[in-house]
Amino acid sequence: MTEEDFEGTLVLEKLAEINKVDAFFEAIDADNFEKARALMRRANIDSETIAMVLQQMSDV
Repeated sequence: MTEEDFEGTLVLEKLAEINKVDAFFEAIDADNFEKARALMRRANIDSETIAMVLQQMSDV
């Protein structure tokens, strides 16, 4: 997964609001599902979207 996969999405917008976009991509690069999940929860991203992102991470 790359930043292009999320370009213009609500996920990035919400993460940007809490200044955690870079940390999110670091978690993705490290296959750190728990950290990615925690960051998305902290950004108030809904559970359905979180599940979709985590599924995309595991598919790559």
